[in-house]
Amino acid sequence: MRTRKFAATLLCAIGALALGGAASAQTTLRIGLAEDPDILDPTLARTFVGRIVFAGLCDKLFDLDEKLNIVPQLATGFQWSPDNKALTIKLRSGVTFHDGEKFDAAAVKFNIERHKTLAGSNRRGELAPVTTVDVVDDSTVRLNLAAPFSPLLAMLTDRSGMMVSPKAAQAAGATFGSKPVCSGPFRFVERVAQDRIVLERFPNYWNKAEIHFDKVLYQPIVDSTVRLANLKSGQLDFIERMGTSDVAALKSDNRFKMQKIVELGYQGITINIGKSDFAQKNPLGRDPRVREAFELSLDREGIVNVAMDGEGLPGNQWVPPTSQFYAKNVPIPKRDVARAKALLKEAGVPNPSFTLMTPTTSDAQKIAQVVQAMAKEAGFDVKIQSTEFATSLNLADKGQFDAYVLAWSGRADPDGNLQSFHQTKQPLNYAGYSVPEVDELIGKSRTAVDPAARAKIFEQIAARVAKDRPVVYLYHRNWLWAYNAKVSGLRTVPDGMVRLQGLRFQ
Repeated sequence: MRTRKFAATLLCAIGALALGGAASAQTTLRIGLAEDPDILDPTLARTFVGRIVFAGLCDKLFDLDEKLNIVPQLATGFQWSPDNKALTIKLRSGVTFHDGEKFDAAAVKFNIERHKTLAGSNRRGELAPVTTVDVVDDSTVRLNLAAPFSPLLAMLTDRSGMMVSPKAAQAAGATFGSKPVCSGPFRFVERVAQDRIVLERFPNYWNKAEIHFDKVLYQPIVDSTVRLANLKSGQLDFIERMGTSDVAALKSDNRFKMQKIVELGYQGITINIGKSDFAQKNPLGRDPRVREAFELSLDREGIVNVAMDGEGLPGNQWVPPTSQFYAKNVPIPKRDVARAKALLKEAGVPNPSFTLMTPTTSDAQKIAQVVQAMAKEAGFDVKIQSTEFATSLNLADKGQFDAYVLAWSGRADPDGNLQSFHQTKQPLNYAGYSVPEVDELIGKSRTAVDPAARAKIFEQIAARVAKDRPVVYLYHRNWLWAYNAKVSGLRTVPDGMVRLQGLRFQ
């Protein structure tokens, strides 16, 4: 309790210094984040909270509305070629980057090629089917594909569609993410790691009539109790991912409002089965029978109820059971401790031990503790390794883990929840999963234009992935937002992004 009070007091002091007094606070929106983002370069970035910051910093070619329809942003329209192997995009005129450089077709070409070729790019797999980019004229660009690619438009509603200033990116090189230059409603001012990210209004924003704040201050506060305390004390105006245990109490406080949106992604446990030699150092990584036993030791509904206070939907795939692309041929398995014990005996490891790495966020900690207790009943000895979020991603990338509690915020097209995680050597394939059959099926799902045909392919993928278990999917969270009742104009889009256009104080 003393630590929480100290953290809240410290944040209050920081907030006062950053905002420069009460007068500035009237035009500054202060947002509490559940983690500190990683690098602020859309080509290299990986974190969900980074995407929230990008929503104020970097406009995209396309965006999503509340019903997940794809709508223009920096683009004004598009047209597919008759063979679906070329996408022609018309661009918005009069747009400039934060450094005054013009946004045009040449800038789009630069960005798409940068996403595809920059060392360490996490967009590489998303845009792999794009072979070349043609500048038709200043306001028209054409993306040429090796084959039809169904998820492309959805990809361009996220970081693959974010545009940075070519001049700034070329000049900064590897350090671009420390001072990003985009074309969104706010431009970068400063960042203090683990403390704050400050943006200020961009006066030449193309849609400036929808922007009603002079500054936006993002503050990472891992502890959900401290995050809520700062909202209640007036040090924050908005918090994302409030603690599920706080929902009931906040509903009765008319000073605040809440919004709830079911996420597009999932909460799961990624298992190192081939990323590094860690996979062979513990039976969970090297034996599929042990992974099956681990899954059978878990009660997904119980995890949702205990760890999330019921604020989630149990699931066993990369899309929720409500999705049109959910594979009904692979239903959620019921908990079966007796069968789990039998599998462990068969594998010759009745009491397997492994380390479960988990971010330090409240939700992840609760999940790890519940999983630890449930798995123990089947004979597992689960050791919890709490790790700062960005650090945990780096360890996962290097394969320095046994199993990892990892949330994925999700994408509008199911390919965004699948391909980067399960196709061989893709950037987010932390499990080290590599199965030629799955690789081929994922490729087919990306070229299939008909939704029904794609759904059939996803059924085949789900059956094989469920057998191998590189990820044990647990549930799909509710995004829980809490904010000062004076804030209006909030749009609830299932991707969980906080869009600043239209937001204002009443």
